[in-house]
Amino acid sequence: MSTILIGIFATLGTIFVLLAAVGLVRMPDTYLRISVTTKAATLGIGLILIAAAIYFNELSITSRVLAIILFIFLTAPVSAHLIGRASYFTGVKLWKKSVMDDLEGKYKKTTHKLSSEDTNENKDDRKE
Repeated sequence: MSTILIGIFATLGTIFVLLAAVGLVRMPDTYLRISVTTKAATLGIGLILIAAAIYFNELSITSRVLAIILFIFLTAPVSAHLIGRASYFTGVKLWKKSVMDDLEGKYKKTTHKLSSEDTNENKDDRKE
């Protein structure tokens, strides 16, 4: 029974990691690539680590695996957010078919401050 669970978790994890790799190549812009790789790879690595914990069936290894999973699940979204934020603030363009830019008009480049309302800076440059 445990070999079936190990196979299922390892296979699903591998599929998610493969999807993350394909998404990294196929997505048109930086922001979509960040989104795909963070979500799919994090879930894939978590599933593979669960398969490893079931395979070894020892408390010390299981506790290490759970600590690693917790660390990855806590740090992957934060790192993706920081990479996306740095990309946006350095001027990496959105994909031309992107529907909306939530930060447009709300970020003042001179003071590096975000506000919930328009800053009136660069209103002429906006898409109508």
